[in-house]
Amino acid sequence: MITQVRPPQPVTIGALAPLTRPGWVEAGRHLLAGLELAVGEVNDGGGIGGRPLELMVRDTAADPRRAAAAVDELAQLGVAAVAGEYHSVVARAAAARADALGLPFLCSSAVLDALTEEPTEWVARLSPPQSHGWRVYADFLLDAGHSRIAVATEPSVYWASGVRILRDHLAPRGGTVVELDVRALTPAAVCDALVDHRATVLLLLVGLPEPAVSIVRSVRRDERLTETMIGAPAGQPEFAEWATLLGGDGAAIPFLRYLPGRLGPLGARVGTALRERLSEEPSFVAFEGYDTITVLADVLRSHGTDRARIAASWPHVAVEGTRGQIRFSRTPGISVWQWARTPVQVVDRDPAEPSRLRIRHAG
Repeated sequence: MITQVRPPQPVTIGALAPLTRPGWVEAGRHLLAGLELAVGEVNDGGGIGGRPLELMVRDTAADPRRAAAAVDELAQLGVAAVAGEYHSVVARAAAARADALGLPFLCSSAVLDALTEEPTEWVARLSPPQSHGWRVYADFLLDAGHSRIAVATEPSVYWASGVRILRDHLAPRGGTVVELDVRALTPAAVCDALVDHRATVLLLLVGLPEPAVSIVRSVRRDERLTETMIGAPAGQPEFAEWATLLGGDGAAIPFLRYLPGRLGPLGARVGTALRERLSEEPSFVAFEGYDTITVLADVLRSHGTDRARIAASWPHVAVEGTRGQIRFSRTPGISVWQWARTPVQVVDRDPAEPSRLRIRHAG
């Protein structure tokens, strides 16, 4: 009699990413590429105690309700943890459900400071809090001699938080921030407002492709605004779609990126693999995805698949990621376990070669 040996049951991790509109699809694709690359490498190395690691991917489409429902479903399916998500407002909804259900959630990319309303032991985050990254960006503006800032903005908790951070950081240093509501203003009217307020910088706190693309084109073509700098701290110009849509008009628009000045051996190797997988230059979001699985795999190997033990392990994590050693700590004002040493850069696309990124400032 032949006894059939059953293959080991996989260890499952839920993965949240915006893979359809109105989500930022390109960011979701890069995030998923990083997650999947790391899972493949974990399994090539023997998995988790001989068990394969498996992703259960759910598309959030930038919808908080859809994300919360996905967390409920994944919890019922028995995942050990949930990972991922790019949009801050969506990640906040996912974090709230994970906290309520007692399900570990390692957030890859969302930066909103208030990821949960109350302090939680269940949620950890790799990306820097918005208050840190956007203060670095504000320092870049001041160092470049800009103090009269205009922001083209849409209603959003994330955009409103960004405006507040900029205003609070710039005001004591003599800077001013004026808000331009793009729901009430055409791109041409935005240009008129920039002239009226004598702003030297316009920050795009709006969605991609629209209205961001139309606003950039209008400003670039307005002869009154040839000296006006356009900025996009949320990172819209990071992705190839930006260069495809805007060409040279999309260059010299500084944005935040969470990479070190130079990648170490691990980061360089992963960057090459991501480039092959994506058929384009990997964004920092792809590295965030890879690091997410690297952390979770280490935790699962060391502490097993029990959800409570995974959450209890956050303060003990010490993992070499693509962008440095990852450790989580409690940061004042942040309600989740936070990687406190995430590298922060301000970069833009080189006007002479829009496919090349230039580091303008580091924080």
